[in-house]
Amino acid sequence: MKNPSVSTATVVAFTDVMCGWSTIAFHRFYRARSAAGLDGRVFLDPQLFLLEDVNQMALNTKIIEGEKPVVGALAEELEFKPWQRDPSEYPVTSLPANEAVHAVKEQSPMAAEQLDMALRLGFWRDSRCISMRHEILDIADSCPDVDVDQLRAALDDGRARGPMMRTYLDRRDAVQGSPHFFLPDGSDVHNPGIEMHQVAEPGAGFLVVDADNPSVYDDLVRRAAESIHAS
Repeated sequence: MKNPSVSTATVVAFTDVMCGWSTIAFHRFYRARSAAGLDGRVFLDPQLFLLEDVNQMALNTKIIEGEKPVVGALAEELEFKPWQRDPSEYPVTSLPANEAVHAVKEQSPMAAEQLDMALRLGFWRDSRCISMRHEILDIADSCPDVDVDQLRAALDDGRARGPMMRTYLDRRDAVQGSPHFFLPDGSDVHNPGIEMHQVAEPGAGFLVVDADNPSVYDDLVRRAAESIHAS
């Protein structure tokens, strides 16, 4: 358990667990935080930005599988893979998985970070249907700081759903997309370090990454840490 006398800083990030861009972003944030020696001092607070609601369509293979080679190439160590199971098992909603992340926040910030990333890799790397309750709980069981029994109870009584949805609906219009980081100093940045455009062709389209600068996360973590000393 974290010593309550240790000051911490929190970066709020609006995101969806089935967003590849935010999965890369979170991975880079954690890597920069560790390099700066700030594990346990600076935390991410994932807040819902529900892509299926924003886009008014089910999450599907046409959109997500088409992005995987582009996004996955930015962090090959995460081992993103094409969907390995039957197409009928593809998760069409991320809402239960996002709810699970919000539910474990009552346990600790670290529990939320761990489950968030485990669910992401469960989908992007391991082809797990994270729309399903049993898959979510099984993935949670691999997270050292997550109490699965507490999570199960929270999912079954729905205690996290209302607050999660209220924050999402209140902030949806202010969020540019997933991921959108809001720092303690009042600044914010959408999809840090990435510049891209979409090439549209008749009946098709694809993404092109124009610039990728992972070092922006070093500065983002530093700015978050400055709020510890300022408080």
